[in-house]
Amino acid sequence: MTYPPLGDMLATLRDTTPLVHCITNYVAMNSTANILLATGASPAMLHAPEEVAEFTAMAGALSINIGTISSPWAASMELAARSANDTGTPWVLDPVAVGATAFRQQVCTALLAHQPSVIRANASEVMALAGLASQGRGVDATATTDDATAAIALAQQQRCIVAMTGESDVITDGTHHYRLTGGHPMMPRVTTLGCGLSALVAGFVAANRDEPLAATMAALACFSLAGSRAGQQARGPGSFQVALLDALYTLTPEDLSSLNTLEALHAV
Repeated sequence: MTYPPLGDMLATLRDTTPLVHCITNYVAMNSTANILLATGASPAMLHAPEEVAEFTAMAGALSINIGTISSPWAASMELAARSANDTGTPWVLDPVAVGATAFRQQVCTALLAHQPSVIRANASEVMALAGLASQGRGVDATATTDDATAAIALAQQQRCIVAMTGESDVITDGTHHYRLTGGHPMMPRVTTLGCGLSALVAGFVAANRDEPLAATMAALACFSLAGSRAGQQARGPGSFQVALLDALYTLTPEDLSSLNTLEALHAV
């Protein structure tokens, strides 16, 4: 099996330093910005309805995370998503805990109408969006990524890429499917890493617009490899977060090119 040139994706991101417009939650703003900066992208955190549409049109990509959603922020998110769709700007949806409340489901339904380029979510969130289940407790996954069916179904429904992340990750465009293993068990002990990963996907897609599936895979591979390396030296969640930023910063295209934890899924 020939895999996409993931190392080239990282090199292009660092050469172009794409601007990523992040409408994310209060908890995640700082850590998300640092993850983007450490890897080589440029973050911006804007959420005022008076400027989000205009700024989205100028950005390389948009990342929307509904973690601490409110009605004013929901309005800004929809304005930004509409602008992205109108201007051909790639955008990523992180539907945090979409299965938990009716409000979150309503917000995500409105956002999906603006055709996200990528949905990055855990298994429970993917299942909820795909209509296969409506379970979920907060941001924690109550399902696993062992079964890729929901991710493939959602990708086909929305005609976008779905990155379903967990103990292993499934990346699919509805036709081509991959599983990625790696990371570290300490990653769920550090808040907002998934939020930062969604923004990182947006950065990779911004830098590699012609290959959004491979770009998404490269973003997840960077995170997985950096997480594995951080876990080897961290003593706990606090030092892990610092080590993760350092690992993202020191990753090389050659590291991704030699990755051996990616496999194609031929039948699910």
